[in-house]
Amino acid sequence: MASNDLPEAANVNMLMGEHAHSIDAKGRIILPADFREKLGENFVLTKGHENCLYIYSKESWQELIKDLSEKKFSNPKVRAYERYFLAPARILECDKQGRFLVPGTLRKHAMLEKEVVLAGMLNHVEVWSKTEWERYNDSAMASIATESLDDIGV
Repeated sequence: MASNDLPEAANVNMLMGEHAHSIDAKGRIILPADFREKLGENFVLTKGHENCLYIYSKESWQELIKDLSEKKFSNPKVRAYERYFLAPARILECDKQGRFLVPGTLRKHAMLEKEVVLAGMLNHVEVWSKTEWERYNDSAMASIATESLDDIGV
C-alpha cells in the first residue's frame, strides 16, 4: 500500500481536509469540489458547536435525526438541543460556481465576515470564521499538549 493510500475498510465518503476560502458580500462560500462530491447535490447546513456551522449530507443528516428521535423528548435538555440544532437547519445546494448561500442568522452564529475555513470531520464539514478557527486550534493544541487523552481512548 502506498503511503497516501487508505485501507480498503476506510469509508470512501469520509470528509477530511482543510480549505480556506472567503465569503462574498451576498454570504456565499465556495464548497470545495471534493466536499461537493461526497455531500451530494443537496446537503444540510445548521448551527454547530464552538461557534461554527455543520454541513451534513442528506444520508448523514437522516442518521443524526434518527438518533435524536430516539432520545426522550420529555427531557428538557433533549428539547433544548433539538431546538438549537434543528430549528436553524436549511437544505441547500450549490450554484454552478460551486457556491452555497449561508443564511444571515447562521452567518451571525459563526461570526462569518470575510475569511472562512471549511474542515472535513469524517461525517460532516465544519464552517468556521478563519479567526475563530485559528483561536480554537491554538487553544486545542495547548490543551492536547498538556492533558492526557486517555479518557477519550486516544
